[in-house]
Amino acid sequence: MAQRSVLVVLFEGVQSLDVTGPVEVFAGAEKHTPGTYRIRTASLDGAPVRTSSGLTLVPDGTLDAVADPHTLLVPGGQGTRGRHPRLTDWLRDHGPRAERLVSVCTGAILLAEAGLLDGRRATTHWAYSDKLARDHPAVQVDADPIYIRDGQVSTSAGVTSGIDLALALVEEDLGRETALTIARHLVVFLRRPGNQAQFSAQLAAQTAQREPLREVQQWITEHPAADLSVESLAARARLSPRHFARAFQAETGMTPGRYVDRVRLEHARRLLEDTGDGIEEISRASGYGTSEAMRRAFVRSLGTAPAEYRRRFRPAPAH
Repeated sequence: MAQRSVLVVLFEGVQSLDVTGPVEVFAGAEKHTPGTYRIRTASLDGAPVRTSSGLTLVPDGTLDAVADPHTLLVPGGQGTRGRHPRLTDWLRDHGPRAERLVSVCTGAILLAEAGLLDGRRATTHWAYSDKLARDHPAVQVDADPIYIRDGQVSTSAGVTSGIDLALALVEEDLGRETALTIARHLVVFLRRPGNQAQFSAQLAAQTAQREPLREVQQWITEHPAADLSVESLAARARLSPRHFARAFQAETGMTPGRYVDRVRLEHARRLLEDTGDGIEEISRASGYGTSEAMRRAFVRSLGTAPAEYRRRFRPAPAH
């Protein structure tokens, strides 16, 4: 098996987890299967860089002195703000030569500045997706997924999604069992598909300001199989259905029905991933009532049926 070189670009203000998360994944794969990855870090001048959290990282060398890698990884961080002509020029020249070009978080902004995302789908941290789309209209920005793979170019969202993407690349290179072994060692799950939203249902919605609405949000999360009609929820909040629906959307940013849909989908996914319960049992426990209703919800939101979702994303039992 040919050894794959991985080069991580360092710069002032880089996010340390954007670097160390993927590096730990590839290093774990190298320890599991020696000779599979050679990992190097480099900065423009080979000088140490200070991360956004204050840590200092010492690169292995200068960017101009390293050979073109198999996988070129560009992390994000506060250092991606502003203009970076030297780094942009280097990426524009060397990025297309890599077999895989990967960004974590706002590293996508650097790739976009180098023109390497033009005409491609890409994602970044949700807080900067609007900026990426506004500054680079040739990029098809999708703020929802935790990572997107478009040909040789892969982009990921917030810091921990860089680990998810790195695990997906290791799975592609070395197989699922190796990736699962690394995931268990890092105490993370090899389960999150790239199209999983950056937010859980609770994080996707804003927290309501008024206590009765906050209590309803929590109650929905804890009772996905209950009667969650607007009328029932309005009665719990001691509001009229019309007033409740209007207030809920105003304070959370989504309709009650949309919030319920997200909670139920998230609950069902968790049961599929973490339990051996049957599809019918899970559909009832998640508030769908029938397996067919749950299947339609999964296909609509995730593009896959519940049974296939479980087959692909439930972690294998540890031995």
